[in-house]
Formats: sequence, C-alpha cells, structure tokens
Amino acid sequence: MGHVGMAAAAVRYLRADHPVEALPRPELRCVREDERAPVDQGEFRRVLGSFASGVTVVTAPAVEGEDGGGQGIAGPAGFACQSFCSLSLDPPLVAFMVGRTSTSWPRIARAGVFCVNVLSAGQAGLCRAFAASGTDKFAGVAHDAAPVSGAPRLAGTLAWIDCAIHAVHTGGDHLVVVGRVHALGTGEAADEPPLLFHRGRFL
Repeated sequence: MGHVGMAAAAVRYLRADHPVEALPRPELRCVREDERAPVDQGEFRRVLGSFASGVTVVTAPAVEGEDGGGQGIAGPAGFACQSFCSLSLDPPLVAFMVGRTSTSWPRIARAGVFCVNVLSAGQAGLCRAFAASGTDKFAGVAHDAAPVSGAPRLAGTLAWIDCAIHAVHTGGDHLVVVGRVHALGTGEAADEPPLLFHRGRFL
C-alpha cells in the first residue's frame, strides 16, 4: 500500500466511528540538572550517528527592518538541518529541530515562515556553507522565492516544502518546530540520489 496509502487509510479509520481523545498537553519546560541521565555526550553522538539521515537546508525570507539577528547580516536566513521529518498528513505538517543557540532560528521565527530544501547527493558543499555561522550563506547560491512564503527555494534540490510556523515546543537544548505545509514540489534534481549523513560524514 505504501506510506501515503497507509496514512490515508488511518485517517479514514479515525474519521469513521473511532473518535480519539486528545491527550493532555504536556508541561513544556527545560530538563533540570538533577534529571539528566548518566549518558556521556560523546557516546550519545557516536551511537546516534549510526542512524543515517537526509540533509536539508531550512530557509526564511528577509524580514523588513531586521539587522540579521545581531550578526550584521541582513537578507534571508538559512541553516543546514539533519533533524527534519514529516509529521502529519491531515493537516499536512512537518517538523525540524534546531539548537537553542542557533543564530538563524530567531530570524526564521521572526519571519514566521520557512522553506525546507531537501539536498541532493551533489550538494555537500552547499550544506557545509549553510552550516557555517557569521557569513552570507546565500552569496553565489542560485535560488528563487517559494510560492507562498517567499523563502529562498534553492536550485538543484530534490524537493522543497513551503511552510508557516504552526507550533514550537521545547526539547532539551533544542526546539521542535512544527510547520504547516502550504505548498511543496520536487526540484530540478528529483531523480538524483539524496545527500545522506552517517557517522560524521556525507554519503
């Protein structure tokens, strides 16, 4: 049946005669020092690095009157993001995770919209450029405007997903950003293999 077919079947099932009660909203707070699990951070990274992930660049349009988040860089914002996933079919939601110390996130939050650009295998250099901080990440990068948000839609990608920020949740030293999808499509490199990251390197 495939993932989309199974998801659609689940939606039909839930809409029929099987109402689902909403769970109580969890308390949103940071983890206290006395709650930290005895897991070495290096070991955590090593083991979790066994999970191969796709790579995206999350972008947002420039916000009128902003100063680049104090970085002296105006214009659009963007950062390389491995922690991205689809979340819901109805309504169409996606999610990405971003570090609390990210300098790009405040600019994306102010814009209120973003575009997820799914990178192709030949775009490792582009990913590295968007992983840097304090530079003009869009210098020399071909892009146009996503149709709804106006966020940069990068050339040569596998796909793009144009979103508005739907919700933001705390997740330890990261934030979980949920986006409502308003438009999406495949990119110029739709038939190319994806850029993957595994054990500290690109595949």
